Amino acid sequence: MLNYNVRGENIEVTAAIRSYVEKRLGKLEKYFTNTAESTAHVNLKVYPDKTAKVEVTIPLPYLTLRAEETSPDLYASVDLVTDKLERQIRKFKTKINRKSREKGIRDFDLTVLAADANDDSKEEKLDVVRTKRVNLKPMDSEEAILQMDMLGHNFFIFEDAETNGTSIVYKRRDGRYGLIETDEQ
Repeated sequence: MLNYNVRGENIEVTAAIRSYVEKRLGKLEKYFTNTAESTAHVNLKVYPDKTAKVEVTIPLPYLTLRAEETSPDLYASVDLVTDKLERQIRKFKTKINRKSREKGIRDFDLTVLAADANDDSKEEKLDVVRTKRVNLKPMDSEEAILQMDMLGHNFFIFEDAETNGTSIVYKRRDGRYGLIETDEQ
């Protein structure tokens, strides 16, 4: 059973919007037959350019489902997020079913096998496949962005000429740039 926590930023969450969100996310409840009650945290944002972003997070004991979508239509964003979450759930259930076949279990409880799914972290090693060393050159953020674009990368690490600290510029999904500055002590 899903409970819904629907919040709006720059938008009033009307009864119609809340009802639509609950109806669409309610499709996912068929996958949660063996779980205790969970809360779906839904955040609706409307930007000045009239695009709508929908973020949904569903924390479960064995898995956290999270998806976000942005589109010109709020209702379309809700539909896209629901589809994305459904794909995540199906992928997880396929993984569980594969494990159950390997172990010879026919009827299984999702909550019992979900604990086994967490054992994947023991099986899968996080191998570093490549190591790269960089010389940090003092420059300003604009020069770092130019360097990043010239290299065709999504981020660039540099030494900030003003603060002498290590900083990172990165390209955001919206095409603009972000800057991460470190607090060195």
